Amino acid sequence: MNNSASISRVALKKITPDVSAAMGSLHAAAVSAARDAKVEPELLELIRIRASQINGCAFCLDMHTKDARAAGETEQRVYALNAWRETPFFTGRERAALALTEAVTLVHDGQVPDAVYAEAAEVFDETQIAALIWAATVINAYNRIAIATRMAPGGYQPTPKN
Repeated sequence: MNNSASISRVALKKITPDVSAAMGSLHAAAVSAARDAKVEPELLELIRIRASQINGCAFCLDMHTKDARAAGETEQRVYALNAWRETPFFTGRERAALALTEAVTLVHDGQVPDAVYAEAAEVFDETQIAALIWAATVINAYNRIAIATRMAPGGYQPTPKN
Protein backbone atom coordinates (compact mmCIF):
# COMPACT_ATOMS: atom_id res chain seq x y z
CA MET A 1 0.00 0.00 0.00
CA ASN A 2 1.34 3.40 -0.96
CA ASN A 3 0.51 5.96 1.70
CA SER A 4 2.52 8.77 0.16
CA ALA A 5 -0.28 11.27 0.79
CA SER A 6 -0.40 10.51 4.50
CA ILE A 7 2.56 12.61 5.59
CA SER A 8 4.34 15.67 4.24
CA ARG A 9 8.04 15.11 3.51
CA VAL A 10 10.96 17.46 4.02
CA ALA A 11 11.99 19.78 1.18
CA LEU A 12 15.74 19.10 1.22
CA LYS A 13 16.72 22.01 -1.04
CA LYS A 14 14.87 24.42 1.23
CA ILE A 15 15.98 22.97 4.58
CA THR A 16 19.58 22.07 3.66
CA PRO A 17 20.48 24.22 0.66
CA ASP A 18 24.24 23.86 1.18
CA VAL A 19 24.06 20.06 1.17
CA SER A 20 21.75 20.11 -1.84
CA ALA A 21 24.18 22.39 -3.66
CA ALA A 22 27.06 20.06 -2.76
CA MET A 23 25.10 17.14 -4.22
CA GLY A 24 24.57 19.15 -7.39
CA SER A 25 28.29 19.88 -7.52
CA LEU A 26 29.07 16.18 -7.08
CA HIS A 27 26.72 15.37 -9.96
CA ALA A 28 28.35 18.03 -12.16
CA ALA A 29 31.83 16.74 -11.28
CA ALA A 30 30.80 13.16 -12.12
CA VAL A 31 29.36 14.28 -15.47
CA SER A 32 32.55 16.25 -16.18
CA ALA A 33 34.73 13.25 -15.30
CA ALA A 34 32.69 11.06 -17.65
CA ARG A 35 32.98 13.62 -20.44
CA ASP A 36 36.74 13.92 -19.90
CA ALA A 37 37.05 10.12 -19.92
CA LYS A 38 35.04 10.00 -23.15
CA VAL A 39 32.17 8.00 -21.65
CA GLU A 40 29.17 8.52 -23.88
CA PRO A 41 26.31 10.59 -22.40
CA GLU A 42 23.90 7.96 -23.78
CA LEU A 43 25.63 5.30 -21.69
CA LEU A 44 25.29 7.48 -18.60
CA GLU A 45 21.53 7.63 -19.17
CA LEU A 46 21.37 3.82 -19.39
CA ILE A 47 23.25 3.65 -16.07
CA ARG A 48 20.86 6.13 -14.48
CA ILE A 49 17.80 4.29 -15.73
CA ARG A 50 19.06 0.85 -14.70
CA ALA A 51 19.99 1.91 -11.16
CA SER A 52 16.65 3.68 -10.83
CA GLN A 53 14.83 0.52 -11.97
CA ILE A 54 16.62 -1.54 -9.32
CA ASN A 55 15.90 1.04 -6.61
CA GLY A 56 12.29 1.61 -7.67
CA CYS A 57 12.70 5.36 -8.03
CA ALA A 58 9.74 6.59 -10.07
CA PHE A 59 10.94 10.20 -10.14
CA CYS A 60 14.37 9.31 -11.54
CA LEU A 61 12.91 6.77 -13.99
CA ASP A 62 10.57 9.45 -15.32
CA MET A 63 13.42 11.95 -15.65
CA HIS A 64 16.07 9.72 -17.18
CA THR A 65 13.85 7.83 -19.60
CA LYS A 66 12.70 11.21 -20.91
CA ASP A 67 16.30 12.44 -21.14
CA ALA A 68 17.38 9.24 -22.90
CA ARG A 69 14.53 9.48 -25.41
CA ALA A 70 15.28 13.18 -26.02
CA ALA A 71 18.91 12.21 -26.73
CA GLY A 72 17.79 9.67 -29.33
CA GLU A 73 17.58 6.44 -27.33
CA THR A 74 15.06 3.98 -28.79
CA GLU A 75 11.91 3.00 -26.97
CA GLN A 76 12.78 -0.65 -27.54
CA ARG A 77 16.05 -0.37 -25.61
CA VAL A 78 14.47 1.68 -22.82
CA TYR A 79 11.68 -0.88 -22.43
CA ALA A 80 14.10 -3.82 -22.51
CA LEU A 81 16.71 -2.34 -20.17
CA ASN A 82 15.33 -4.20 -17.16
CA ALA A 83 16.08 -7.46 -19.04
CA TRP A 84 19.26 -6.36 -20.84
CA ARG A 85 20.98 -9.73 -20.33
CA GLU A 86 18.27 -11.50 -22.33
CA THR A 87 18.24 -9.13 -25.29
CA PRO A 88 20.52 -8.53 -28.28
CA PHE A 89 19.97 -4.76 -28.08
CA PHE A 90 23.03 -3.75 -26.06
CA THR A 91 26.71 -3.70 -27.00
CA GLY A 92 29.44 -5.44 -25.04
CA ARG A 93 30.54 -2.08 -23.70
CA GLU A 94 27.01 -1.25 -22.54
CA ARG A 95 26.63 -4.70 -20.98
CA ALA A 96 29.85 -4.29 -19.00
CA ALA A 97 28.71 -0.87 -17.76
CA LEU A 98 25.27 -2.18 -16.84
CA ALA A 99 26.75 -5.14 -14.94
CA LEU A 100 29.04 -2.77 -13.04
CA THR A 101 26.10 -0.46 -12.31
CA GLU A 102 24.06 -3.34 -10.95
CA ALA A 103 26.95 -4.50 -8.76
CA VAL A 104 27.48 -1.00 -7.35
CA THR A 105 23.74 -0.55 -6.81
CA LEU A 106 23.42 -3.94 -5.12
CA VAL A 107 26.74 -3.70 -3.27
CA HIS A 108 25.15 -5.34 -0.23
CA ASP A 109 24.62 -8.49 -2.32
CA GLY A 110 28.11 -9.85 -2.91
CA GLN A 111 29.86 -6.50 -3.20
CA VAL A 112 31.35 -5.81 -6.66
CA PRO A 113 32.55 -9.22 -7.87
CA ASP A 114 35.99 -9.48 -9.46
CA ALA A 115 34.42 -10.97 -12.60
CA VAL A 116 32.18 -7.93 -13.07
CA TYR A 117 35.07 -5.52 -12.54
CA ALA A 118 37.31 -7.55 -14.90
CA GLU A 119 34.62 -7.48 -17.60
CA ALA A 120 34.45 -3.69 -17.32
CA ALA A 121 38.26 -3.44 -17.37
CA GLU A 122 38.30 -5.28 -20.70
CA VAL A 123 36.37 -2.49 -22.44
CA PHE A 124 37.00 0.60 -20.29
CA ASP A 125 40.23 2.22 -19.12
CA GLU A 126 40.75 3.25 -15.49
CA THR A 127 39.45 6.79 -15.94
CA GLN A 128 36.33 5.45 -17.61
CA ILE A 129 35.75 2.87 -14.87
CA ALA A 130 36.13 5.63 -12.29
CA ALA A 131 33.56 7.72 -14.17
CA LEU A 132 31.15 4.77 -14.33
CA ILE A 133 31.48 4.14 -10.60
CA TRP A 134 30.85 7.82 -9.87
CA ALA A 135 27.83 7.86 -12.22
CA ALA A 136 26.34 4.83 -10.48
CA THR A 137 27.09 6.26 -7.04
CA VAL A 138 25.50 9.63 -7.81
CA ILE A 139 22.29 8.17 -9.27
CA ASN A 140 21.99 5.80 -6.32
CA ALA A 141 22.23 8.79 -3.97
CA TYR A 142 19.65 10.72 -5.98
CA ASN A 143 17.34 7.68 -5.97
CA ARG A 144 17.49 7.59 -2.20
CA ILE A 145 16.79 11.31 -1.93
CA ALA A 146 13.83 11.14 -4.32
CA ILE A 147 12.36 8.07 -2.62
CA ALA A 148 12.87 9.36 0.94
CA THR A 149 11.24 12.71 0.13
CA ARG A 150 8.57 11.21 -2.15
CA MET A 151 9.43 13.39 -5.13
CA ALA A 152 6.50 13.11 -7.55
CA PRO A 153 7.20 11.88 -11.09
CA GLY A 154 5.56 13.29 -14.17
CA GLY A 155 6.40 16.97 -14.20
CA TYR A 156 9.96 16.81 -15.51
CA GLN A 157 10.61 17.80 -19.12
CA PRO A 158 14.02 17.58 -20.80
CA THR A 159 15.72 20.77 -21.84
CA PRO A 160 15.27 21.15 -25.61
CA LYS A 161 18.50 20.74 -27.57
CA ASN A 162 19.35 23.63 -29.89
